[in-house]
Amino acid sequence: MRSVDTHAHVIPPALVNAMYAGTAPDGIAIAERDGAPWVVHPQGYRYPLLPEFHDVQVRLKAMDAAAIDAAVLSVAPTMFLYWIEAAQAVEAARVVNDAIAGMVAQAPDRFTGLAALPMQDPRAAVAELRRCVTEYGFRGAHVGPHIEGLPLDHDSLRPVLATAEELSVPLLVHPYYVGATGDWLTDFYLTNLQGNPWQTAVCASRLIFSGTLDALPGLDVVLVHGGGHLPYQVGRLDHGHRVRPEAKGCELPPSEYLRRFHFDTLTHSTAAVRFLIEQVGSDRVVLGTDMPFDMGAGGVDEQLAGLELSDAEIESIAHVNAERLFGRPQGDDGK
Repeated sequence: MRSVDTHAHVIPPALVNAMYAGTAPDGIAIAERDGAPWVVHPQGYRYPLLPEFHDVQVRLKAMDAAAIDAAVLSVAPTMFLYWIEAAQAVEAARVVNDAIAGMVAQAPDRFTGLAALPMQDPRAAVAELRRCVTEYGFRGAHVGPHIEGLPLDHDSLRPVLATAEELSVPLLVHPYYVGATGDWLTDFYLTNLQGNPWQTAVCASRLIFSGTLDALPGLDVVLVHGGGHLPYQVGRLDHGHRVRPEAKGCELPPSEYLRRFHFDTLTHSTAAVRFLIEQVGSDRVVLGTDMPFDMGAGGVDEQLAGLELSDAEIESIAHVNAERLFGRPQGDDGK
């Protein structure tokens, strides 16, 4: 059985080289820790520069070990760079996307690319999305749930979402964090453990309540980490839609929009995956591993272990839904 990883991060070699040379955007650098390279952001966030991020052959071996046939590559969300000056962000996005295209070209039967976009400049983001789709055959874009506090449903960002709809390519929404928050999420790594799924749920809720999904009926949105808290709390959203005047901006009850999204399997809980499938259907769930971050998980066998699913349901989650969204890698012979 084929499997396709839709939540697969890279830090392209060109960006790694710039970090070593001291020329990377935002002053991102490499420091040695216990004899191994670490990525260091000036805001304080740091993590190991694993070879799986940038070495194609090492990455392919890791995929083989997890029985993953193909991956949809997206830049590590710490590299969104929404917080830097717009002109620099535009240049950085081009460098990142050119480098992702280079990685895809090394294994065209295994990889598909998603574009990084300079979302602080919506016009430039539209142009970069078009360039990546038309020039490189990328099958969508990887965006944050907000742009340094500006929500994805904001009117100024609508052209980016509308262009994705026009091009029939999905937006994979991923939360991001690069520095100390100074709030009660700082302790215990809660910025990621709770903050990331919270960001995702808030973004999806806003796309619903703002009427954005009504206005863009053909827009495909993929939510990582199982959609965060959204599937579990959608009943609360429905109740709010019934009783609160502020929550009536969408045409239908919020639960009616759940199937407008696709959700990855990365919940670290088979019970949560079971609940997710019950809520949205196996045709709206895709495999996601978060490779190679330490908050990731394995392939289909690990993440669906113990679930009583039909062969057709497993096939849908393993590869059929992902291929409907992102297509097959350009060099895939279809076997």
